[in-house]
Amino acid sequence: MKQNSASRIENKSLPLYIQLWKQLKLFPQALSRGSQNPPTTNGSAAAFLISGGVGAVAMMVVHHLSDTSKAREAAVRSLGSWIPGSVNTDPLWGNIGSYAGKETVLLIGWLASLAILYPSLRRKQIKPRTLFFWVLTLFTVATVMAWHPLFPYLPLQ
Repeated sequence: MKQNSASRIENKSLPLYIQLWKQLKLFPQALSRGSQNPPTTNGSAAAFLISGGVGAVAMMVVHHLSDTSKAREAAVRSLGSWIPGSVNTDPLWGNIGSYAGKETVLLIGWLASLAILYPSLRRKQIKPRTLFFWVLTLFTVATVMAWHPLFPYLPLQ
């Protein structure tokens, strides 16, 4: 007990950054002890991850649609006009244009798919293989849709 109180006194005399570093070095050990009440299902986490991929694919679909029509680009631009900085007449600050609408579609796609997936998956145990498949597939599709050689009509900006 005396040794423990002596080490506390010694720690208080150390600079703050060294005290913080000593606490950070103990961090992984605290995680390895685990929770007293660990979750029994992973469905809620799976719903959040998969819905992020759905939102990314939705954004890329709208990106392609807006780049092929000026009318659709104007509609997408107006959809994102609620985002600060999306429309700015000051040439110093510029504006982000229709990208704000594409971000809005990502947000809507994420929240809409989350509203569908979360209630249906929250009490289920999803196999890691299934979760990995859907997350990898959706984000790969979204990434490939941004690759210009596959879609020559997209402008390189």
